[in-house]
Amino acid sequence: MNKRRLGNSSLEIGPLVFGCNIFGWTADEPTSFKLLDAFVASGLNMIDTADVYSKWIPGHVGGESETIIGNWLAKRGNRDKILIATKLGVEMGPGETGLSKSYMQRAVERSLKRLQTDCIDLYQSHRDDTETPMEETLEAFAALIRSGKVRAIGASNFKADRLAEALRVSAAHGLPRYVSLQPWYNLYDRFDYEGDLANLCQRENIGVIPYFGLASGFLTGKYRSEKDLEGKPRGYRVKNMMTERGFRILKALDTVSADIGATPAQISLAWLIARGVTAPIASATTLDQFKELLPATTLKLSPDAVKLLNDASADSAAQASIH
Repeated sequence: MNKRRLGNSSLEIGPLVFGCNIFGWTADEPTSFKLLDAFVASGLNMIDTADVYSKWIPGHVGGESETIIGNWLAKRGNRDKILIATKLGVEMGPGETGLSKSYMQRAVERSLKRLQTDCIDLYQSHRDDTETPMEETLEAFAALIRSGKVRAIGASNFKADRLAEALRVSAAHGLPRYVSLQPWYNLYDRFDYEGDLANLCQRENIGVIPYFGLASGFLTGKYRSEKDLEGKPRGYRVKNMMTERGFRILKALDTVSADIGATPAQISLAWLIARGVTAPIASATTLDQFKELLPATTLKLSPDAVKLLNDASADSAAQASIH
């Protein structure tokens, strides 16, 4: 499996990152173990989680995904085979939120304990915190790196001006810089990333690991009507994509699929890779789903296929109307 450098860090990652927000939610622990085993066996090596996964489920408190990963690491004893990316900053409880130094010190210890490891490979600011001085946040990250608890840092859901400001503060004060960005980006959700953010990442050599690579499953092509959404945990997200533009994208995926014999999911991830991202993040809740994703890592789309997909999804006005 060909690896690629994540920004200017020392981390070498495979062309697909496994999204672990499903662990403890739509994938129980035994299923999660099987998925992680298959992921490692495939030669891929980075998994992405967050401390808040899956707090949105009734009865959950957050940390469920990290706990399952930690249990798997303890059972398999293969920490050296995997790169762990996790995130902090989304509210875990009253006063337990943001990117202040004091909170970050508490949050990292909790994540390390749940993950049953002594080091996080990529520790990411889950979202921007405008209430905390950026210098304070980056100084806290610097302390975590010095202590050996973190190897590299990344940002998630940052806008271009704030990411640029973070890079400026890092350079001005000799502090660690964000080596990666995790934006919401896929063939359907294009327009918050493309433009200023994409240009900044390219210019500053920021690695890009977009989440929702399959748009909550919409880009797999398995949701064609509201009836298909019945009983599906992410149905509420997919429903908003069932627009004229959404169905136009599915038609383009179907056309490319018929031409090259790949599935819509494989084509959607290959499109992201062709757009120059370091590695898209995608999830699977069954081994069959995971096996379907793998060919995307080597699938090369023709310029004509990329243009067809670009044209079908290029409508920022339609996109803005549903967000």
